[in-house]
Amino acid sequence: MKFVILSNIGDYIGEYLFILKHHLVMTFTIVQGSPGVREFLENWPALRMQSQVFAEFHRITNVNLRNQFYCELDRYTPKLVALYQQKSSRTGKGAEALREMLRIYDLEEEHDINMRRTLALRGLAVYLREDDTEFYKTCNGEDEMETTDTPLAFLSVAPDSTGSSSFSPENISIVIEDEVVMSELPRLADAFVVLLGLIYALHLDYPKKLTHTFTFIQKVLLCLDDNKALKPCLLSLKNELLKE
Repeated sequence: MKFVILSNIGDYIGEYLFILKHHLVMTFTIVQGSPGVREFLENWPALRMQSQVFAEFHRITNVNLRNQFYCELDRYTPKLVALYQQKSSRTGKGAEALREMLRIYDLEEEHDINMRRTLALRGLAVYLREDDTEFYKTCNGEDEMETTDTPLAFLSVAPDSTGSSSFSPENISIVIEDEVVMSELPRLADAFVVLLGLIYALHLDYPKKLTHTFTFIQKVLLCLDDNKALKPCLLSLKNELLKE
């Protein structure tokens, strides 16, 4: 009896390892060929589903992406907003942009957790003196989405092109290599968390003009270290956030 049971277990393990190896080989083949995003998603269409994006991120990093991202973002948002307010009182283009962002935020009818998250995320690039104009794009809901020459961006559908669309879009799409990969995302924080998962799953580089912003999110919010020292501006921001 013991021999039969062990034999059955051995058969089961052997079958499981065969299936696992088969799937790993398929995944390796996809990555090894360095295909474009369109081809990658044709071979792996499940990555158009949020649940599969999060599952793949967890497989790669052993981190629960949604829980980690929202927890740390909510933890640091009050201090980030305070830093934005402090910097907005100075002179310069960055200070002016932060003042305008804070003004629009103050005009919003609701200041719930989603609005605060949006403010924290939108202000990050400005605070770090990076150019986000090619990353945050807006279109009217009646117009066709223009995604040409868009390596990586958020495309917000809004009834108008005023600054308030940053906080209250109808929905947000993720564009990668001119392709709308994910759409109908309700809020900026939701779009960010899915994009981060896609960046890892599709082996994408961070936007060149937003390397500080995404490195901050990776190392401070997601606590994913790559054994590289933080740039001075990021180390300074991290230290400010950790002050009691």
